Amino acid sequence: MESVGEILDSQTGVIARRQLIARGWTDHEIARMLRRREWARVFEGVYVDHTGELAWIQRAWAAVLFSWPGALSHESALRVGDGPGRRDDDSGSIHVVVARGRHLAAPDGVRLHRRDGLEKDVLWNLGPPRVRYEPAALDVAIAATSDLEAIGVLAKAVQSRRTTARRLLETMATRKRLRRRDWTARVLSDIAEGTCSVLEHGYLTRVERPHGLPRARRQTSGIGRAGCVYRDVSYDQPLEVELDGRLFHDSAEGRDRDFDRDLLTQVDGRLTTRLSWGQVFDRPCWTAGQVGLLLQRHGWTGTPTPCGPDCGLRG
Repeated sequence: MESVGEILDSQTGVIARRQLIARGWTDHEIARMLRRREWARVFEGVYVDHTGELAWIQRAWAAVLFSWPGALSHESALRVGDGPGRRDDDSGSIHVVVARGRHLAAPDGVRLHRRDGLEKDVLWNLGPPRVRYEPAALDVAIAATSDLEAIGVLAKAVQSRRTTARRLLETMATRKRLRRRDWTARVLSDIAEGTCSVLEHGYLTRVERPHGLPRARRQTSGIGRAGCVYRDVSYDQPLEVELDGRLFHDSAEGRDRDFDRDLLTQVDGRLTTRLSWGQVFDRPCWTAGQVGLLLQRHGWTGTPTPCGPDCGLRG
């Protein structure tokens, strides 16, 4: 059996009363550690071995130990999987899933979810225990308050290389109850074909597909100064469309790679046009018309078609 010291080391300094009692500690001894300010109480029956501010991972351990048997879920399962280098705001609630039917009141800073069949979704051997990446990503996407937010979660999960669209689709198939199943499956199918961001998916579903533009190739690769580069949208005509949403390349190095990619496209005798949020989401019909003109100038014999009676294609 692990010693108290070993448990504290493995749980980032957080420990539960039940773990202490199992190793022969008494309530009097626990109270003495708190009185001496060697430990501090986080939740009822959960302690940390210092009195300062808790790191995110310590808050996560405390939430899991308080709700035991429980595991990190939703955003928290994704967050712990991404590791300490993730540069997010860590001030939000810790999400924990427990078995359906348990009567447990969540303390401040913890959000409880209840579900059947935890055994198949939870990695109990990891520290802290957490829901597997695929069901956690689906949970976050399904709970999103907008289509853009949901697409962003799914695209980011695939972009992170932690999973694939196919694995997410396979996980969906195991769920008996899933809100917006058909819509989510369509989004994942598009991501599997190469749309790797919210903006890329928006271009496919708002600009290209509904206006009858030719079907493009997505995420085609080429060799640049620093290795392999990927082009967002490539048409058979000598035209590349780059979707510049600054979602995955907001650093100086990322922008530099973008300019390298544009230069290589020009060297290959192809034209690059860059689109951003306004062209794709605010005025997709007008954008389809302009892209259609560019394609026609480079050999496309087709014509963009209105997406509906109120289409602003010619606006």
